[in-house]
Amino acid sequence: MPRTRPPYPPEFRREAVWLVHYSGRPTSEAARELGVSAESLRKWVEQTEIDAGEREGSITDEREELGRLRRENRVLKQEKDVQRKAAASFTREDGIR
Repeated sequence: MPRTRPPYPPEFRREAVWLVHYSGRPTSEAARELGVSAESLRKWVEQTEIDAGEREGSITDEREELGRLRRENRVLKQEKDVQRKAAASFTREDGIR
């Protein structure tokens, strides 16, 4: 599903998280001021805490690598499927069973 708007730049996210951490304001109030959804800001804060080792979870690098590996796995499965179908087609053409 395509995104409705481009992702926020990393600098903006860092500043937004900093605002929540050091201003003492609730996440929902800071989100309103910044023009982002409270849920997005909450996730940014949570991921920053995970990356800093303050909270349990998958760090950003691990999540990015996992996404890359899943994409690579999907491509490899597609290639394998194409090769399997091609081999079956050649076998039928040659009359070998």
